[in-house]
Amino acid sequence: MTTTHITADATDWTHQQMQARQYMHSHGGQPGIATMAQLAGKSGREILEGMMDGSLPHPHMNESLGLDLLEVGDGMAVFQGVPDLRYFNPMGTLHGGWYSTLLDSALGCAVQSKLPVGRAYTTAELSINIVRPATQKTGPLRATANVIHMGKQMATAEAKILDEQGRLYAHATTTCFVFDVS
Repeated sequence: MTTTHITADATDWTHQQMQARQYMHSHGGQPGIATMAQLAGKSGREILEGMMDGSLPHPHMNESLGLDLLEVGDGMAVFQGVPDLRYFNPMGTLHGGWYSTLLDSALGCAVQSKLPVGRAYTTAELSINIVRPATQKTGPLRATANVIHMGKQMATAEAKILDEQGRLYAHATTTCFVFDVS
């Protein structure tokens, strides 16, 4: 079972992202860093659900790059963004760092969704392949990530970025360190 705050009537991706963002902000969602007290007793998935419902702060990076966590499940996460003109290079194509951030966000949250209380992660390795250039006409891009392996100290995951027509723009894998929170 997955958690999302998107209603069935939101059929296009832009409307879905807007709904998720409005739900979070209308319930007090603000960018910031959670305190240990806010995170105490929560699993990784509960933390992600708290960010989605506005009860926990979400990363400043999401606001800066226009990225939103749309859905989280057991070992799965979906992020979406609409690249702003600021993130295009002089040739008119999307900068690789934007793809990387969208992918890293989805991959990390997929891993986080599997973590029990008292455990955390950090990205150790990220490998991306951009297979299609995004332009100003591309529209929303969505990264869906799934955990491949969840160990006591390491986790791996894979993700793809697609557009609303199902065209592949990039794919990635990650290795994450998993550790106790102290």
